Amino acid sequence: MTHFRPRDHHVADRIGGVRAARLFSNIVSPPVMFAVVGLVVALTSVPFWQALAWAAIFGFFVSLAPILFVLYLLRTGRVVELHMSNTSERNLPYLVAILGSLVVWGLIALLDGPKLLRCLTQLNIVSLAAIAVVNRFWLISFHAMAAAAMSLVLGLIFGPLAGIVLIPLIGVVVAVRLYLRRHTVAQVIAGMLLGVGCVLFMVRLGCF
Repeated sequence: MTHFRPRDHHVADRIGGVRAARLFSNIVSPPVMFAVVGLVVALTSVPFWQALAWAAIFGFFVSLAPILFVLYLLRTGRVVELHMSNTSERNLPYLVAILGSLVVWGLIALLDGPKLLRCLTQLNIVSLAAIAVVNRFWLISFHAMAAAAMSLVLGLIFGPLAGIVLIPLIGVVVAVRLYLRRHTVAQVIAGMLLGVGCVLFMVRLGCF
């Protein structure tokens, strides 16, 4: 849990700046960030229509399916609220997301899909596994983790300038999570460090 109640915990409080911050946080969520980078990676790896097909597969299993599963849990009352500040509620969604990524990884391996997209899929698995372990003891920011990891990945693929250009996005994501009181400063810093660490681990394995 965070150290204090989030600003957007109650529906009645989701107005003005809180509403805008929550909307931004929902749009720029880790699954969406991975899906967008997946599309970019696919477009740089294979011809256009193949890229769209691979991006659609990646986006469905890595992003859309986990989001729909969380919405199902929310609708059936199995999680209290969308952002799941209670870390115990995140275990099953993390598992579903990992299984989805394993499906994508298997399809890419079977059909000789884009190598960079396979690496991104592996990064997603490693990131989810890492944060799932940490979240059993302490809630760190998955948003900050994903923002830092995706910025570093794009920097490694397209050059340092691409990574530098995306640094403001990391700052905005972190600022929004802090503003909403979803995390403490230590939790967002830990998230960023874990994201960078996961990417560097994949680099050691020959990716990016």
